[in-house]
Amino acid sequence: MRRVEGKIALITGAARGIGLAIAQLLASEGATVILSDINDELGAKSEREVAGNSEYQHLDVAVEAEWQALTDEIERKYGHLDIVINNAGITGFLETSGPHDPENLDLASWHHVHTTNLDGVALGCKYGIRLMKASDRASIVNISSRSGLVGIPAAVAYASSKAAVRNHTKSVALYCAEKGYPIRCNSIHPGAILTPLWDAMLGEGEQKEAAIKGIAADVPLKVMGTPEDVAYAALYLASDESKYVTGIELNVDGGILAGSVAAPSK
Repeated sequence: MRRVEGKIALITGAARGIGLAIAQLLASEGATVILSDINDELGAKSEREVAGNSEYQHLDVAVEAEWQALTDEIERKYGHLDIVINNAGITGFLETSGPHDPENLDLASWHHVHTTNLDGVALGCKYGIRLMKASDRASIVNISSRSGLVGIPAAVAYASSKAAVRNHTKSVALYCAEKGYPIRCNSIHPGAILTPLWDAMLGEGEQKEAAIKGIAADVPLKVMGTPEDVAYAALYLASDESKYVTGIELNVDGGILAGSVAAPSK
């Protein structure tokens, strides 16, 4: 039997990058996958790239009414959820005017990053729990960041939001355990994973290649990770193989948090 055979999974921010890689892997391992995103054109295209049972649904994770509508639809169609991957997130560099350093931060930009990265996860847990109580064994996986464990002077809103995701994960894990719900909750902390989130920092062409080499030089394993590296961690936490694992933080960072650094240059 495949590792998540027969499970119903919802993945946010699934149109590209880590979210899409997770969707592809869960589908290949037997899950029915619901991809969600705000980029409907790209989301529909990505859904066609997922082999297996999948569908695309629009979802702005920061809007509670959209969560309500989507979970009502999932309940009508499937009756429950087994897996929620709260992956949608932004750095703020492309989506807001900034700046994002602690001395000069723009408050509206700060709020926008937190609304997406933190409120989106909180709502994902809230509405996920409602549908997952009907599951035999369910799992919430929140995608945080290595930036949620260390300070990032040039991206304080992003770092702060991801640190809050880490802590909220533990609260959700304990709450579900106290209630006797069949729901586990864990966070993944990717670091130096080559995804579109890095575009604003890496530049293009030769500049991009040089930046990637510079970052990789500071990673103990001497290479940047791929979305698939994070997807395999999510698969483990989503599957029943991790049935005794809740409230943890799983680092997928090539060894960075073991003591080295891999910060993008200014």
